[in-house]
Amino acid sequence: MPQAILDIVDLHKRYGRIVALERITLQVFEGEMFGLLGPNGAGKTTLLSILSCQLRQTAGEARILGRRLSRSDKELRRLIGIVPQEIAVYRELSARENLLFFGQLYGLAGSLLRERAAEILTAIGLTDRADDPVGTFSGGMQRRLNLGAALMHRPPLLLLDEPTTGVDPQSRNHIFEEIRRLNGLGVTVIYTSHYMEEVQALCTRVGIIDQGRVLDCDTVQGLLQRLQGQIRFQATRLPEEARARLAALPDCRVKELPGNMVEVECLDVKATLFRLVALLNELRVEVRDLQTTEPNLERVFLHLTGRDLRD
Repeated sequence: MPQAILDIVDLHKRYGRIVALERITLQVFEGEMFGLLGPNGAGKTTLLSILSCQLRQTAGEARILGRRLSRSDKELRRLIGIVPQEIAVYRELSARENLLFFGQLYGLAGSLLRERAAEILTAIGLTDRADDPVGTFSGGMQRRLNLGAALMHRPPLLLLDEPTTGVDPQSRNHIFEEIRRLNGLGVTVIYTSHYMEEVQALCTRVGIIDQGRVLDCDTVQGLLQRLQGQIRFQATRLPEEARARLAALPDCRVKELPGNMVEVECLDVKATLFRLVALLNELRVEVRDLQTTEPNLERVFLHLTGRDLRD
């Protein structure tokens, strides 16, 4: 079983009367792509600020590879790469100069520093603009450079705080490809977002956080199984035999609605749809409209919190 790279136990953060994090307990394993899903203000940025040693918790503790978080522990901080929500590169400097600067902060020097900057520029697709001032870059290009700066020291743990906010589709794809490549090389990634589709596409395990609390944590598939899928169709007629056969569909709940509309809730939409179409064809029931809805993380979040992800 993989070793835990991150252990969080009863982590609490309070700003006066405002509770930003409420007794969070989580474990992230080496090589994992872990997602934190929640709306703006859920506590995601506060959590990452604590994990990157920029902010001190009020209570509880967190350990990275067994080492307790401490702002004075330089070796610990070299284990972490942080990509903040706000772009944190220098617009007056070129892309290469930014990477050299951040590399020096982590103790790189000489030919190793220059080679590492060249590697990062290639990985984030900015080699052709390496010596241009960052102020001339698009927002998406600056986001890619923001990611590159966090990778200069080859950290085993990468913290990403809304890394695709406001970026164009091309830059988003560059960022996704680089994140997947890094994870394939063994880098543990914690990816925070309020974009459900990004977390569902990238991450294998997800924690859903809201109002400073972890509401649920499981594999993506495990979370999706919290809800059933749905098939809705309208029939021109619905004879009694069809009603009886529909009610007998395995692992389904069938509800009739006005206007010969039928709603079928089921665990496996594809398998149920196959049986349903075969049944309707056999009984010669004509269908005017048919729609399917698969469970997704946005529906799971709405189910857990009663509100939309982007509230």
